[in-house]
Amino acid sequence: MRCNRSKGDAMKIQLAILAMAAVLLTGTAPALAAQRSVTLGVDLWCSSCAFIVKRTLERVEGVRDVAVSTKRETATVTYDDGRTNVAILTRAMAAVGMRAEVVAE
Repeated sequence: MRCNRSKGDAMKIQLAILAMAAVLLTGTAPALAAQRSVTLGVDLWCSSCAFIVKRTLERVEGVRDVAVSTKRETATVTYDDGRTNVAILTRAMAAVGMRAEVVAE
């Protein structure tokens, strides 16, 4: 019995298989990353400082949430450790001229 598929059909099947493999591979990659939290000590002199801290950290790729406490002078950051890390967070703060150091992980 002879196959009725053309070379074009075979190419479409191969491309479909490659596409499915890509979806499966990229679908499992985020599972390797973990959600982490870190509390950074930051200098907060006014309410504008708190806003700047929050906006700066929120703009870092991989950051999911930022909670700033003006009373404690801290910023608690929840992030995806596959996309960012504490060094990147502290560098982002330094880039806007603000100190940030780890208080708790």
